[in-house]
Amino acid sequence: MSTKRKMAKIGTHDGSFHCDEALGCFLLKQTKEFRDAEIVRSRDPEILKDLNVVIDVGGVYDPETQRYDHHQRGFTEEFGHGFVTKLSSAGLVYKHYGREIVASQLGLKEDDPMLETVYLRVYKSFMEAIDGIDNGIQQYDTEQPARYQNHTGLSARVGSLNPNWNEEYNATVLMTQFLKAVELSGSEFTESVNYIGKVWLPARTHVKEALDKRFENDPSGKIIKLETFCPWKEHLFLLEEELDIVGNTLFCLYEDDKKNWRIQTIPVTTSSFESRKFLPSTWRGMRDDELSNESGIPGGIFVHMSGFIGGNKTFEGALAMAKKGLELS
Repeated sequence: MSTKRKMAKIGTHDGSFHCDEALGCFLLKQTKEFRDAEIVRSRDPEILKDLNVVIDVGGVYDPETQRYDHHQRGFTEEFGHGFVTKLSSAGLVYKHYGREIVASQLGLKEDDPMLETVYLRVYKSFMEAIDGIDNGIQQYDTEQPARYQNHTGLSARVGSLNPNWNEEYNATVLMTQFLKAVELSGSEFTESVNYIGKVWLPARTHVKEALDKRFENDPSGKIIKLETFCPWKEHLFLLEEELDIVGNTLFCLYEDDKKNWRIQTIPVTTSSFESRKFLPSTWRGMRDDELSNESGIPGGIFVHMSGFIGGNKTFEGALAMAKKGLELS
């Protein structure tokens, strides 16, 4: 006589919800262990104690007993690998189950070297912000007020799914809205994993090839040419560190969608508007024949007013502009 397997249950708190426990529930339901689990929302210790896993409530962090709260006094858990942001419940779940989840979503084997790279990158580009916001950690080291407000982030959008003060507010409504939050946060997590694993990571090969061939463009090695346009900036910074040439690259050349060529400067950091070296000030804001006459290089299309990017009709013209840009301040 067969016995029916008892359904696993994921516990989290009731009442108003946040992005971290919504995403944490989604992540758990991507694992083999909790794929078919029921979500139970309660703060009652008698209910929570019998559940298979509990997140964001209960005052305990203990992976052995599947308890993942981060609100208790003395909690300081971080993701590791150089990250120092205190974890939320979502970060805790990702720390322990992230590799399994990423491998499942990308169809990778556990020993695939690509897995660890994607696992860490997803934390940096997606998960860490969830942890920081939920724990009230300032994004910038300054006491100055923000110049503007931004309510378009995932945590804000999840928060907006809570019933408003003048709308019906009961357990049924809250569960309905919470499940919407699980779906919303989960869909964006999945998009992030797919982008990093299938779009961002494969670009590394092209950037590495461009760096390996950098001396073919100019003896200085300061100009690289991408044979295929791809997300290149972050890979460039990482590869420069690996090759011990940090700060050496100044211009990146690539073909645009109109078969013209772009000359883009390298920013000081991946998020900076400041470049290591801008295109010459005398070219900025110019277009077409005016630019070609001023630069002495045929085929000029434009140079942006800020000097961070320009264009030419041919690769040879773009390379000539980059080389002259090295000479001029």
